[in-house]
Amino acid sequence: MDALKTPRITDPDGFYAELLGAHEGMSEADSHAMNARLVLLLANAVGDRGVLSEAIALAKKAGG
Repeated sequence: MDALKTPRITDPDGFYAELLGAHEGMSEADSHAMNARLVLLLANAVGDRGVLSEAIALAKKAGG
């Protein structure tokens, strides 16, 4: 899906820095737990099951 591949974040570097900063001082387990919560919050905001399934497939492919 092109919508998932088209950059839409107005300040991607700032967002990335904020995301990394949110993990500072956390244990690995706490960091993973926060990522899981963030994924669920963002998935709820997206809301479209088809888009979410496509995102899962793209993320899995990118990691392999």
